[in-house]
Amino acid sequence: MSAVVLDGKQMSASLRAEIAGRVQSLKEKGVTPGLAVILVGNDPASEIYVRNKGNGCREVGMYSETVALPGDTDQAVLEGEIDRLNRDPRIHGILVQLPLPAHLDEAAALARILPEKDVDGFHLLNAGRLMTGEAGVIPCTPRGALHMIRQTGLNLSGLEAVIVGRSNIVGKPMAALLLRENCTVTVCHSRTANLAEHTRRADILVAAVGKAGLITGDMVKPGAVVIDVGINRVDGKVRGDVDFDSVSAVAGWITPVPGGVGKMTITMLLQNTLEAAERMV
Repeated sequence: MSAVVLDGKQMSASLRAEIAGRVQSLKEKGVTPGLAVILVGNDPASEIYVRNKGNGCREVGMYSETVALPGDTDQAVLEGEIDRLNRDPRIHGILVQLPLPAHLDEAAALARILPEKDVDGFHLLNAGRLMTGEAGVIPCTPRGALHMIRQTGLNLSGLEAVIVGRSNIVGKPMAALLLRENCTVTVCHSRTANLAEHTRRADILVAAVGKAGLITGDMVKPGAVVIDVGINRVDGKVRGDVDFDSVSAVAGWITPVPGGVGKMTITMLLQNTLEAAERMV
């Protein structure tokens, strides 16, 4: 058995074409969707992510603005920039690139963003809406992962879903999204005993812990959907949380790293920004 590879690059290209069409429709009404990204400091990985977000905006015809602040920026200056962008009618989405330098309060900064411009879905109001099943902004990575799961064509209702990782960015919102799909959801983490006993029951397995090669073929149910959210740098190469070779021999579907969920994350950021602009028209 060899798993079907869920190609994030291909899915992303298809979605971006749709997004570009809707952006053009808004432009014809006099509105250009705008995304602002705040980058504090010069972390190389963050700089790459921010550059990719800007390139994505330009690809679909959106306005893009990057606010680059020095690493010693204080909380008041950071929040002042957020307030300015909150007031700016050209900006429909605001993203603070994480992680911030250790001296800054991430939670306070994220809470400063207007919920309607919170295209990352990290504001407590949007997080609460997701957890209670109300309409709101869905975090980009879980939204992208769910899109990929749906591409299998499976009826998700009643399936066993296991998520390895309980972060506020991926694990918890992913659990909420799969509960909405009527899956039976188990969330595992670093304190989970006998992890493999849980993962072997999963029809849908999402790995999001940041530990290279954690999930191996003997931990996966034959025919399962395996979504690898991990991005780990090992010996100069990017590896996921899933050991691709052994798991792809067992699973029914699998996402690669790179070329999987990571490709979808920025596309879903563009989608969230577009939807924010559409709501403001």
